[in-house]
Amino acid sequence: GLLYGRSTMSMICTGSAVSRAYKAGGKYANAEFIQVHPTAVPGADKLRLMSESARGEGGRVWVPRKPQDARDPKDIPVDERYYFLEERYPEYGNLVPRDIATREIFDICTTDGLSVEKDRLCVYLDLTHIPRETLDRKLGGILEIYEKFQGVDPRVAPMKIFPAVHYSMGGLWVDYEKSETGGLVEGSPRNQQTNIHGLYAIGECDYQYHGANRLGANSLLSCIFSGLFCASGVISGSKGKAPLETSREFVAAVKRQEDYHQSILSRPAGESNPYDIHQQLGNIMTRTATVVRRNDQLVQAYDDVCQLENVWQNCSLSDTGNWTNQNVVFTKAVGDMFPIAKLLLKGALLRDECRGAHYKPDFAMPGIAATEPEEQRAEAERWCDRFEANTRKWLKSTIGVHGDDGHPVITYEDVDTTLIPPRPRLYGLVGGEVIEQVWKERTEKVTEAASVG
Repeated sequence: GLLYGRSTMSMICTGSAVSRAYKAGGKYANAEFIQVHPTAVPGADKLRLMSESARGEGGRVWVPRKPQDARDPKDIPVDERYYFLEERYPEYGNLVPRDIATREIFDICTTDGLSVEKDRLCVYLDLTHIPRETLDRKLGGILEIYEKFQGVDPRVAPMKIFPAVHYSMGGLWVDYEKSETGGLVEGSPRNQQTNIHGLYAIGECDYQYHGANRLGANSLLSCIFSGLFCASGVISGSKGKAPLETSREFVAAVKRQEDYHQSILSRPAGESNPYDIHQQLGNIMTRTATVVRRNDQLVQAYDDVCQLENVWQNCSLSDTGNWTNQNVVFTKAVGDMFPIAKLLLKGALLRDECRGAHYKPDFAMPGIAATEPEEQRAEAERWCDRFEANTRKWLKSTIGVHGDDGHPVITYEDVDTTLIPPRPRLYGLVGGEVIEQVWKERTEKVTEAASVG
């Protein structure tokens, strides 16, 4: 969360634990896949999530058709409102997936210049057409949050929202033992174990389930399923093992951390401070590695982060005491952010495609331009050819290892798609129905050939 300066996550989500496991030799997977939630409330300290349930219960996203219309939103007639998600995606409306809603909100504010406010990017999320009783019963908690921090009752006035960094689909690489039916073998010590023997990553710190884009409510997989299902494997895998606290390796590791801690406390006074460095890091990551990604910007961002890491090596502390020293704790946390930031940027740079939350306009697959049926069919065939080629090349997990020189070493691992084969994602794509028909016919031929064989 703090890797981006501000996010919807807790202020203590620094990434230090996974970063230290990564530096110790643990594999880190899919770092480049970062979810930016479409609806959040800006704040000076952090960005507060406005749950997707607001759209799910009928919330409508819109902007005035007149840029920065100064009128009260309730006084703007319906025909002067631009319900852009509903117009651009009539089949799905405000219920389009998060990454699509995020890009559209970002685009409507930056490219089209239709942000509600001039000095702050935002759009309206409107619930005022829903009865107050329904809102209080179904959305009371999140509406109270908005009212508390914005001083506006969202039951009577549209909320002002904008996308915010929300979730990392990536995390520590973990293993699993596959059952005959394609699920997990219950009780296997391999389940959720990292490549470091005996180190398990369970919850939102692992990469296992979300791929390139986490769907709404799937955090339950991390907070409930992983631990509940894999606990028996952890127990069976640890039986008969001697306590590590007394091992020579453990004692040496503790000593290294104590020396590292003391070296930071002993740094001489310098010109830079960790809080300024963290702000610069957050600005770089937010500018280049969120909604839209471009290779030239990613190359520059990687260089900037490396230079900033060098500055951090010599930053000074305002508090050098040993008792409840928050300054040194934060300084160490900032240092832990750089390995993951570099891995994220390099992974994003190398992945020349659009997949889930990773969007590079230079590699987007456009819709069908032809108008005649035969030409549309031919174009759809070429589109599916490209999709299949892209799938063969990029339907893989990005695996990062911390190199001896401090730079990430990246390889790729195939994704098991035996249970659910990949198919095109065609939300709002021009000619999507023709592409879908061609793809359906191809799939049927493959299935038929497999059954005959």
